[in-house]
Amino acid sequence: MTFSRPVMKTEIDIDMTHAVIIDPVSKKPFEDTGRQTMAKSALTRAIKLTGTDVAEGKRRILSAGPITALFDNGALRYIRYRGVEVLRGIAYLLRDQNWGTYGPVIDKLKIAQGKDGFTISYTATAKDKAQGLRYDAKIEAKANGTLVFSATGTPLTDFLTNRTGFVVLHPLIGVVGESVEIVHTDGRKRKGRFPKFISPGQPVFEIRSLKHTVMPGVTATVLMEGNKFEMEDHRNWMDASYKTYVCSLLDPWPYTLKKGEPFTQSITLRIEGKPQAGKAAKASSGVTVAVGGAKGSIPAIGCGVPMPEAEQALAKADLVAMMEPNHLVCQIDGRKQGQRQAAAAFRELCARSGALSFLEIILPAKAPAMAEMAAIAAELRAADYAPDAIIVTQAHDLMSFQPNTPRPWGPSYEEMAAAAREAFPGVTLGGGMLSYFTELNRKPVPKGLFDFVTHSVCPIAHAPDDLSVMETLEAIPSIIASTRHMIGRTPYLLGPSSIACRHNPYGAAVASNPGNGRVCLTDMDPRQRGLYAAAWNLGLAAACARGGLDAVALGAVTGPQGVIHRKADYPQPWFDGSKAEVYPSYHVLAGLGAANGNKRLETTASAPSAIAALAHQSREGRELWLANLTPETQSVKVTGLGGAADVHQLSERTFTSLVTRPDFLSLPGERVKKVSGIELGPYALVRIKTG
Repeated sequence: MTFSRPVMKTEIDIDMTHAVIIDPVSKKPFEDTGRQTMAKSALTRAIKLTGTDVAEGKRRILSAGPITALFDNGALRYIRYRGVEVLRGIAYLLRDQNWGTYGPVIDKLKIAQGKDGFTISYTATAKDKAQGLRYDAKIEAKANGTLVFSATGTPLTDFLTNRTGFVVLHPLIGVVGESVEIVHTDGRKRKGRFPKFISPGQPVFEIRSLKHTVMPGVTATVLMEGNKFEMEDHRNWMDASYKTYVCSLLDPWPYTLKKGEPFTQSITLRIEGKPQAGKAAKASSGVTVAVGGAKGSIPAIGCGVPMPEAEQALAKADLVAMMEPNHLVCQIDGRKQGQRQAAAAFRELCARSGALSFLEIILPAKAPAMAEMAAIAAELRAADYAPDAIIVTQAHDLMSFQPNTPRPWGPSYEEMAAAAREAFPGVTLGGGMLSYFTELNRKPVPKGLFDFVTHSVCPIAHAPDDLSVMETLEAIPSIIASTRHMIGRTPYLLGPSSIACRHNPYGAAVASNPGNGRVCLTDMDPRQRGLYAAAWNLGLAAACARGGLDAVALGAVTGPQGVIHRKADYPQPWFDGSKAEVYPSYHVLAGLGAANGNKRLETTASAPSAIAALAHQSREGRELWLANLTPETQSVKVTGLGGAADVHQLSERTFTSLVTRPDFLSLPGERVKKVSGIELGPYALVRIKTG
């Protein structure tokens, strides 16, 4: 089975929501970290990078002997021992009865960095129109390997919450599948392992402490006091961690914290032992990327076309054709009107672009699958639209359900597959989830039922800040491995995925984002318009290629998740009124679309969390894509590319050309006699073509 078109001759859980930090002198916030109330006409550096002038909060690195940590909006991130990550984060979070996360106002912040350690203290207040809670936090880290983060909360009113208290994140590198010593709340001690394949439910309950090996000879114990804790596999939601949180989802929620009744929780980290010689991580002056031999192939690269965007996408058919997508993932929602008109637009768009048509069909799940599928098929036939492949699902599977909990009535996978094969004889048929891996993991497809299996991913389920979103790429190998474990050798396609979410399985609607900020589970993320999204998309494509996926769809043609610019009913700073035609991510799809089916070349990066790399062999020679996943300039040394090369930089310097010239990659690049060192600015990309 092939998912490639014929070659054409065309030229959620830690939610780092932004706290507001109060200046102790002026008693006013340092900055507005969550709103951009009006579009700005200037093309600022921030808009080039992230599509918005809304700034993130300030961060600070602190140290206590061999321990370092990043203080970020009241939380600790990247807690390391001798350069090796011990914990991804510790944070005190307040969730409302709808799982919304409060952004507390931080006051009386004091940070003291000493010779042998550091202390932090602050008071934070979280409130809305109905309720509020204040907590006093203290962090103390010592050079002897001890770190204590404690907090005492006092409800200002009766406080209805699904969860209030500490969250601890264990990282993935050096932890996935490794042993852990668990002490339960009743004192029982046992050996366990961090799950290798992603667990659909909670792998550990009733936790008092967790102990794991940091490096040979060194262990880390996390003691959690003040309540019981339990763990969930955060990789389900594309988060790069295992999350241990206060309270239990097995208990009733929401619950009420009584007004005026204080409660205290604490997290104590103890790092013990003596590291073996030569085992500490060493600082590097740059990143090395080595290009090796052929291994697998480049997946077929496609793009999404949401049903509401059918006409808008068709209006941009010429730009779609220039992008050369292998396939367009279109959608017909059986609950909505206008199916025939959308189908006609899909037919015309695919004909004009030369792309294969993969159609997602959503059954309303109000009548038997045969009847609902027949009604949709009739609309498609009336539009003379015959998709090359179909993915079938039903409305209830768009929403999230806890493992082993009752679901509303709806057709089974088997009933949907039978209905699709009856209505579309001989069609290539896919199944799975139009939402995220989490839901596929909780409701696996029966093996052998479908010709291929699909799901999408979303990096803003739990944490929308720039650091966390890039971190989610670390979870992709686990998602791929877990899906492969589930589906065997069945072809595997990633559905349309972008930073913004296609829809919200965890609530009634996606979150609004009128201020162009960084918001969880919104369908409009401003970073889609900047270099940031281009770098993230290359990182995603590289991980999927390395994982052996058959096809990958990135974002959408137009709309909030689009790669082609159009006028919108939401502000697009600078782009409104500009001559921009596309966003930087367009060129990632265009470049990789042209590489469809080429032999993938193995790439090894010394710092894969900083630099994403994807290489392939074309008829002309070797081609290497690099993306800087960080907000800092990175120096990269490249090996494995011989001879002269053309270099195209996708960066701040070339930004105006990127968005006004859809043919940017066809323009002459910088000709170099030999590829060795490359300097990449924040979130910049480079394409290097030899031969």
